[in-house]
Amino acid sequence: MSAASIIERPSLNYDTRKLGTAVDMLVVHYTGMLSATEALERLCSNKAQVSAHYCIDEDGSIYQLVAENMQAWHAGVSYWRGSTDINNRSIGIEMVNPGHEFGYRPFKSRQMDAFRELTLDILARHRIPARNVVGHSDVAPVRKSDPGEYFDWHAMAKVNIGLWPKEANHLELAPINIKKILFEIGYDVKDLTAALRAFQRHYRPARVNGRIDPETARRIIGLRELID
Repeated sequence: MSAASIIERPSLNYDTRKLGTAVDMLVVHYTGMLSATEALERLCSNKAQVSAHYCIDEDGSIYQLVAENMQAWHAGVSYWRGSTDINNRSIGIEMVNPGHEFGYRPFKSRQMDAFRELTLDILARHRIPARNVVGHSDVAPVRKSDPGEYFDWHAMAKVNIGLWPKEANHLELAPINIKKILFEIGYDVKDLTAALRAFQRHYRPARVNGRIDPETARRIIGLRELID
């Protein structure tokens, strides 16, 4: 991606990454605010104490808020694959969208095109495994619901951004098995309903209710088989 196509909008909210840390995660968010202007002001203000590396407006404009070699403050209290220091090892991308609180709506095609171009560029420069391209709700299932069920993870997986499971041919519907498999994938499963709901937002968006049904179970098992 050409640097000329990225708009610099420096945030005051960042830290130095811990010495020796390699970026191996990408976390996708929505802004959850009424406008891009409002979101950018919050992400760049030291009063809010939040930030991300990039913010993508609905018209496809890409803003860089924090340099990739720095730690942005986007994940908060979070967990993935045994790690709780997600900010230190990740790049965060905010997608402008009012979110579930203010009128959640599908992401614009120009916005998704910009996301795809930016993310492929990031993945070309960092060793981020596909299983570590996640949503905020994946790493904070109790607290967060973004980027939500309208984010087209399936389309992104087709261009090698993240994963999309094939449904397994067999079922393991017992909750203890599902809990174990979700943990193996990377989820915090202390609240199984929240973990299931987060999985569904990402991989089963037509049914986001935190309950086990055959298709959800097949996709959970299929994802585990994909990362084995």
